[in-house]
Amino acid sequence: MKTRPSFQHIPRAQHLAEQAFAAFRGLLHRESLSGVVLLLATAVALFWANSSYAHSYHALWHAPLTFGVGSFAISQSLHFWINDGLMTLFFLVVGMEIRREMHQGALADLRQASLPIAAACGGVIIPALIYASLNHQGPGAGGWAIPAATDIAFAVGLLALLGKGIPSGVRVFLLTLAVIDDVIAVILIAVFYSNGLDYSGFALAGLGALGVLGLQRIGVGSAYAYVLPGLLMWGGLLLTGAHPTLAGVILGLMTPVAALPRRELPRDAVGRIARELEDAASGAAAHSLRELRIAQRELMPPVVRVQLALHPWVTFALMPLFALANAGVSLGDTDLSQGASHWVITGVAVALLVGKPVGVITFSWLMVKLGLCRLPADLSWSAVALVGLLAGIGFTMSIFIANLGLADGNLLGAAKLGVLAGSCASALLGLTWGVLYMRQLRALR
Repeated sequence: MKTRPSFQHIPRAQHLAEQAFAAFRGLLHRESLSGVVLLLATAVALFWANSSYAHSYHALWHAPLTFGVGSFAISQSLHFWINDGLMTLFFLVVGMEIRREMHQGALADLRQASLPIAAACGGVIIPALIYASLNHQGPGAGGWAIPAATDIAFAVGLLALLGKGIPSGVRVFLLTLAVIDDVIAVILIAVFYSNGLDYSGFALAGLGALGVLGLQRIGVGSAYAYVLPGLLMWGGLLLTGAHPTLAGVILGLMTPVAALPRRELPRDAVGRIARELEDAASGAAAHSLRELRIAQRELMPPVVRVQLALHPWVTFALMPLFALANAGVSLGDTDLSQGASHWVITGVAVALLVGKPVGVITFSWLMVKLGLCRLPADLSWSAVALVGLLAGIGFTMSIFIANLGLADGNLLGAAKLGVLAGSCASALLGLTWGVLYMRQLRALR
């Protein structure tokens, strides 16, 4: 016989606090808010780097930060720990997104994924060709991959601003394209933006990977247990000369997509423990509560659980911190009159604004025209154009690749300005096209 739950009266202040915390948790999962926070961090960085306090901006990110135990210590700048350390968590989330899509998302069915895969390839190849055609000779040639990636937070956030009337197929197409963009960007970083490899570091990275597999094999479900082997993998890749943030992608791809096998199903365990707690003694209750926490944890597969736990921190703390540390371009110190700088900023901006939509639309049209795939029922060519324009927002990953591909400070500043200009122009054009697209949809209904 089912019993109705009993509710107790709570103070009004506690009730208001619960409502406030619930609203706050809801805000943390609003996609449009993440783009706003990232935009604010970028604006603060630009204002700070061009104000009378510009010296403090650069001094902060170049300040040394040391981690170590005893005689073993690593001392690097704060900028290094953000870009090469904390950004590993960003790549971990990217890796888990790819893993989920490969398991049960748009990448699980090759026929279903063929259209966004082709669109993503077009959105990488055409911008790279545009940039390379303008910078094929000279010191800016190494930045050809800067306009390759799409910023998921900004692009999906702007799509959410258009309202709930956007067909689900448009959002799925944009998300899938952005994920594939990230896959391609990760491959480009691994292949073209890693220094000459020192293979001795692979032994340490392999030891970390074996540690992860061993913990999974013996059924360890706590995410904290995987921190040490993850650090070994990160350190090993750092020693090899490959970019250490790739450790995050590898760990994300290794994250299980199914809950660990248990003798008792988690749902059954939760119900049994809840019944036991009704009349359990204090000692038994402590043991039951421990069992309950484990059962609650295993209700979701690790790839979902860890991603949900990291999402607010990565979206509202790490990515804004990255923007604050990297988007502060001192306009007075960036000489755009130099030929190389002029072509770098032009190449990046034009590649994002023009190359992305042209590549997405052209390759999608070719796939459909050749009969290799077809447009989903709720995806029109106007929607494909909208996705192409929003794909031109390449903020986070583009700046990340710029830091890897351009060593000259003046060229790096020009590339960042090109990313900001091209991304802002793509966002404005995408929103304008999106408003017209929504009016077209409402007219047809």
